[in-house]
Amino acid sequence: MRRQADDGILLSQEAMRMTDEKGVQSIERALDIIESVAEEQDGKHLTAIAEETGLHKSTAHRIIMTLVGRGYLTKTVSGNYRLGFKLIEEASCYINHLELQTEARPYIAEISAHLGMSAYLGMLEGDKVIYIEKMHKATPEKLYRQIGAGVPAYCSSLGKCILSGYSKAQLEEIMADCSFMKFTEKTIDNMDALHRELNKVRSQGWAIDDEEYEKGHRCIGVPVYDYRGEIVAAVSVSGEKHVLTDERMPEIAEYLMEKAGQLSRDMGYTG
Repeated sequence: MRRQADDGILLSQEAMRMTDEKGVQSIERALDIIESVAEEQDGKHLTAIAEETGLHKSTAHRIIMTLVGRGYLTKTVSGNYRLGFKLIEEASCYINHLELQTEARPYIAEISAHLGMSAYLGMLEGDKVIYIEKMHKATPEKLYRQIGAGVPAYCSSLGKCILSGYSKAQLEEIMADCSFMKFTEKTIDNMDALHRELNKVRSQGWAIDDEEYEKGHRCIGVPVYDYRGEIVAAVSVSGEKHVLTDERMPEIAEYLMEKAGQLSRDMGYTG
């Protein structure tokens, strides 16, 4: 009986391995087809795609139909297949991210110099905020230090700004695997508290990290919008509590909203 059980486990593991390999193979074939189609502006016929990728015509057709259904390929009136708008849309998002970083750089430098604080630009990745631009208040030559680092969105002003642009259902999905680790006694530690905080952000137009990630440290953030009117990033400044005082916060927030508004308009925002 023990031998039979062990054999059953081995067979199950082998079946899973084969399934994984087939999945990877399907992805590779789909990418081969996309790359083949991308070579010609007017697209290619099924026969040409199958020949170039080395796939059987029926296999190529099955994968192509899946890609057409998802919007990554489209069929022309001539019967050719060319890149679909979904693929172009995904590529445009990446290009927009690069454009945002380029457009934001002088604003981040100006904000840091004007306020005498470290300034940041961040974007959401999962339930974390990733710094994609930074200017240190004292040493501008350290502009790229910490770029690429991530912090939990629920306890950062950048993260709260971006999360405020999502619906309740979207937030539940984004934060589904979040453990809400407490970094200080002020850290938000549950979804209900986060929803209340985000309602406040939506109402006033800016967010604060009030010693939630690091004791004695505060951050103020404001959202950045794209041409669709969606929040795609946020700008923030940080400083010690005695620098970012309650009295200064409204004034600093107003200045940041002005600069973020200019950046948003540079990105095509018309609201």
